[in-house]
Amino acid sequence: MLGFARKLFGSANDRQVKAFAAQVSKINALEPAMSALSDEQLRAKTTEFKDRLAKGETLDALLVEAFAVVREASKRVLGQRHYDVQMVGGMILHKGGIAEMRTGEGKTLVATLPTYLNALGGKGVHVITVNDYLASRDAEWMGRVYQFLGLSVGVIVNGLSQNQRQQSYRSDITYGTNNEFGFDYLRDNLVYDVSEMVQRGHNFVIVDEVDSILIDEARTPLIISGPTEDRSELYKIVDLIVKELILDKTNYEYDEKQRQVLLTEIGQENVENMLIAGNHLGEDTAGLYDAANVSIVHHVNQALRANVIYQRDKDYIVKAGEIILIDEFTGRMMTGRRLSEGLHQAIEAKEGADIQPENQTLASVTIQNYFRLYKKLSGMTGTAATEAQEFGDIYKMDVLEVPTNRPIARIDEDDEVYRTAAEKNVAIIKQIEDCYRRGQPILVGTVSIEKSEQLSELLAEHRFEIDGKTVKGIPHSVLNARYHDQEALIVADAGVPGAVTIATNMAGRGTDIQLGGNVEMHMAKWRQEQLGLGIEPDGKVEAQEKAQFEQQIADAKAHALREGGLYVLGTERHESRRIDNQLRGRTGRQGDPGKSKFFLCCEDDLLRIFAGDRLDAIMRSFGVQEGEAITHKWLNSAIATAQKRVEQRNYEIRKNLLKYDDVVNDQRKAVFEQRQEFMEAQDLSAFITEMRKDTIEDLVNRHLPPKAYAEQWDVEGLTERVDAILGLQLPIKEWAAEEGIANEEIEERINAAADARAAERETILSTEQMRSVEKNFLLQMIDLQWREHLMHLDHLRNVIGLRGYGQRDPLNEYKTEAFSLFETLLGNLRTNTTRWLMTVEFQYAEPEPDPLAGLQEIHMDPHTGENERALSLAAAGGLDAQQRSALPVSALPDGWERTSRNAPCPCGSGKKFKHCHGSLV
Repeated sequence: MLGFARKLFGSANDRQVKAFAAQVSKINALEPAMSALSDEQLRAKTTEFKDRLAKGETLDALLVEAFAVVREASKRVLGQRHYDVQMVGGMILHKGGIAEMRTGEGKTLVATLPTYLNALGGKGVHVITVNDYLASRDAEWMGRVYQFLGLSVGVIVNGLSQNQRQQSYRSDITYGTNNEFGFDYLRDNLVYDVSEMVQRGHNFVIVDEVDSILIDEARTPLIISGPTEDRSELYKIVDLIVKELILDKTNYEYDEKQRQVLLTEIGQENVENMLIAGNHLGEDTAGLYDAANVSIVHHVNQALRANVIYQRDKDYIVKAGEIILIDEFTGRMMTGRRLSEGLHQAIEAKEGADIQPENQTLASVTIQNYFRLYKKLSGMTGTAATEAQEFGDIYKMDVLEVPTNRPIARIDEDDEVYRTAAEKNVAIIKQIEDCYRRGQPILVGTVSIEKSEQLSELLAEHRFEIDGKTVKGIPHSVLNARYHDQEALIVADAGVPGAVTIATNMAGRGTDIQLGGNVEMHMAKWRQEQLGLGIEPDGKVEAQEKAQFEQQIADAKAHALREGGLYVLGTERHESRRIDNQLRGRTGRQGDPGKSKFFLCCEDDLLRIFAGDRLDAIMRSFGVQEGEAITHKWLNSAIATAQKRVEQRNYEIRKNLLKYDDVVNDQRKAVFEQRQEFMEAQDLSAFITEMRKDTIEDLVNRHLPPKAYAEQWDVEGLTERVDAILGLQLPIKEWAAEEGIANEEIEERINAAADARAAERETILSTEQMRSVEKNFLLQMIDLQWREHLMHLDHLRNVIGLRGYGQRDPLNEYKTEAFSLFETLLGNLRTNTTRWLMTVEFQYAEPEPDPLAGLQEIHMDPHTGENERALSLAAAGGLDAQQRSALPVSALPDGWERTSRNAPCPCGSGKKFKHCHGSLV
């Protein structure tokens, strides 16, 4: 009945998509008029739209005309006309939804429509891609359309200077990766001057490969961190002990489903004995789990994880002596990313690489909470429907499936399941040989670098007969993290007849596989070769080369189509259905024929973990012979069910991470907003005075409680604290001895003395310099206190789960503790800022060069984690906050003392005085 109703009325998705049809008709109706405009008249439409917005018209009211303008500009600049379904995709993005569009449907071009429309408001539009290559490519490629229409385009990639970043963010449209945008947000909240900030707010964002970024990457937060003390020798010692320990599997238990490894009681005893024998445990301790040995236990656990869970060439590779993590979803190297909490160092010890120092968190934010900063969030991908619930729950975005421009002709065959990996590999090689013989291009998907290289070796050794001759080896290309630089070229040639391409995951590759070959890629390669030979490409020669290659591609495409189009062969099911769908989506582009099939066996990770023994028993009972496979729709359904269970577990991980981060998100916003206000303020003296008075009030109430008798007052304690915090030696004992004196009067006297000392200290510097010192000290103290607060929260997060054993909800306990810690942060902020400003000495000194050197940024990923990068951020004077905690005394040359902070430095360096000789340290 339900199926009949859906056929009669259409699904909810169909009805919503059809609702956009009326606007598409209006856009199409404007096409003749737009085509009649000159380039100048078409460009003038941008100014017209901006004027109409300024007069109160809405973006929705401009949508039809703006989309028509972009379509016409694209025809003229790129030679590409948006299809009607692409217009629908653009409308979904403008509304803040997710457009699910199949591979090859032109998502990059779709983004130009809402990007242009929303950029007209002048508040900036961000377009997020999965890597720097795609960000640069799309900014240059689609940027031609925007620039033709009079809008500016910027791109944020790794390695840009601060000034370059500022210019890019001030563009109407800015391309970049989620990591770059997220880390810039964190860095902006650690600088000491508004002029050093790079971002200008979060207005509208379009996320390409939205499932990869907002789902896969969101399992771990973005972190900025700084180095701690070097403990490389300890990592090496513990690694040797653990390597010996894991030789006997009774020493540990490994839960492959949960990716957890724990020492057994026997293992704990053996570790303890080995550590004692090596004299590595603290003296006079009760054993391994004594409080004094907490750090050792942590190192043992991380070394155990590194040696048992993390596998070389699957989770990471070793390149030039460096451990580089591998993204399990894309197969790419994650250069610069590091696992946290000493795990990366444990892997370095395991592989004998140089051990880098651990890091301490300075600032962090989850992917979810960063993107929820945007007033409007949208995204596009080829595979989002399986995660529609998560997108709705966390991001409040609806997923709509956009119809393909042409009907899908791809054939998805049922999975073939073999008993052993050897039998499966024989079948895979046989299928690849068949495609190679017939000239049908084939894309082979693997789940790890290790398995792609194993398959590559089998193909290289395979012997077969062709034209009566025995041939060794099937020519093929391997696409994985080891050949990252050749990625685009390998993908572009994967549609050539007879091409065999082995790929480690195909998520977010950004380059379409075109049957016959890719004209643009070939011409780019040809131009590069010409320039390499010292030949400047001639326009006429280039046109001839292009025409010749286009004819070759046409012939090759016809051959590939005759053989059934691109064949996609999956060698294993991934734990996420989306990754499998992305692999399948590589064939059947724009109505082309294609075929896909997965070859599985009982030894595959997914089947082995969830149903390996049971499936093997079933195959034995049915008498399945060696080399035979079983195929059935019910089997496909069972595998999909196993994948759903893994997806649900991963969703719970992400949801749990977000629940805990939401607890501190309000605190983060409050601190960052207050910090921004302080940076923008010119005079914080009133706020500093208020903090000083609050500090004095706290001191008096703590030592001279209001309802206590004078005999119960802690006068000596108050005297000591006033001296330590305010730098005042006051006769508080004599005051307290006065008859009938109240604590309020003592507080007033302390306040009066403190005000006098503050006024006296201000005479040491000019008023302008004192205001600068106050601002810098306050910002530094916020950073120091926030850094310490994050460290406390990290420690709390690691142990709060134990409270579940006491029948208490860990999340509620975390909320209570986090609130208490935040109150402590505010109290310490007042006290320490007051102490610094009342007790430190002032000195002028030469600024240190490059205060941003050593900055580290890290994003931990699902099974990998991101590096917390050290942030030695400078105050206006240009030095690290910890280096500025004490101020000794020196002198400037005569006459320089009264130089304005923002005036050019008298030394002639060309820098502002505050950034040169006037730097306060």
